Amino acid sequence: MQMPVEGRPWDEVRADMLTRGAGDVAWRDGKTAVYVFNAGEDVHQLQHEAYGLFMAENGLGPLAFPSLAQMEKDVISMALGLLSGPPGSTGAMTSGGTDSITMAIKTARDYARANGKPKDRANIVIPRSGHLAFHKAALLMDIEIRSVALKTDGSYEADPDAMAAAIDAATIMMVGSAPNFPHGIIDPIAELGKVADNKGVWLHVDACVGGYFAPFARMNGVPVPDFDFAVPAVRSMSADLHKYGYCAKGASTILFRSADLYKHMPFTLSQWSGAPMKTPTLAGTRPGGAISAAWAVMNVLGVSGYREKQGLVCQTRERIEAGVKALGFEVLGKPLLGLLAFRHPGVDTLALYGAMRQRGWFTSFTVEPPSLHLMLSPKHAEVADGYLADLAASLEAVKAGDTAPKVEARYS
Repeated sequence: MQMPVEGRPWDEVRADMLTRGAGDVAWRDGKTAVYVFNAGEDVHQLQHEAYGLFMAENGLGPLAFPSLAQMEKDVISMALGLLSGPPGSTGAMTSGGTDSITMAIKTARDYARANGKPKDRANIVIPRSGHLAFHKAALLMDIEIRSVALKTDGSYEADPDAMAAAIDAATIMMVGSAPNFPHGIIDPIAELGKVADNKGVWLHVDACVGGYFAPFARMNGVPVPDFDFAVPAVRSMSADLHKYGYCAKGASTILFRSADLYKHMPFTLSQWSGAPMKTPTLAGTRPGGAISAAWAVMNVLGVSGYREKQGLVCQTRERIEAGVKALGFEVLGKPLLGLLAFRHPGVDTLALYGAMRQRGWFTSFTVEPPSLHLMLSPKHAEVADGYLADLAASLEAVKAGDTAPKVEARYS
């Protein structure tokens, strides 16, 4: 495509855009259980309007836009209030989970260097189920990833003893997830904290999925174990606002137990031709709309609104768990939040995934072990019965050999 010599009318361009989007997944109808967190049309409209109010403003300039600076402070304060942040805890907003995780690793690396660890080698100890963003960030910073096998008891939890054995003098961070993405299982963060204390290692909790879900699930009576700053060894946490915070993309938070830890994150430079500049995260320009929309959604929903939505998601997960078990599936571990993975003995997972895609369901799958994967939203309460009916039909089709071509084992 070349830029048109003369501009086109907006009505024509808008219609073109909508036509192009016609082939995208129809997430508004609830048949998508990955990429989008559908809390309802009212929340979607709230995101849209709040984002638009500060769409042109830039989070890079707190002196120019003190409104954004204060909204970001408020968001971080609300986050720390939910996640047991002690006095003096702090953090910043980022563009997403990968950004938050990257900044956590950079901060831990620089903290380690400032405290005598070698600069030419470093490693991170992470469960096999830890998010791939850790691998990506470690590759960028030339840090070794030590991926440790999970427990062998069928819990799909991180193994604290195995992780302890992988730690050495060059380890700058160990990681736990709340929950992990592949299986939806919360790692034993308190046990990992004991290892971190004994080894003198930074413990990061990846709560990108659960950070704005687990606190409300606990308020609703779900037996969520300690996973946040309530565990004294936890030094940093990543938690995505644009997942179960139901905020506009891209919005996440990176949180630290203290300002002394946080101070190793920002980038500052005065020795160049331009004005001195300080950026808290990887980004320079930060879209004001992502900050304003997060602030607005958190204020409009409040604790009661989040409790209602997360309660609905948990109820839906329980319905689907019961339904898939009745069809002969095994649910992996004991999921407590909005994610679950399940497999059927003797049935090809990718063939089943393809059969569900044929019926209009765009979800995901887990490779270790091969299983179907759902990341549920409040909207799925309306379509859970339809999902289970199509899953039953797909299961019979796969068993009969009447299936769509298998998809490739990748997400993109």
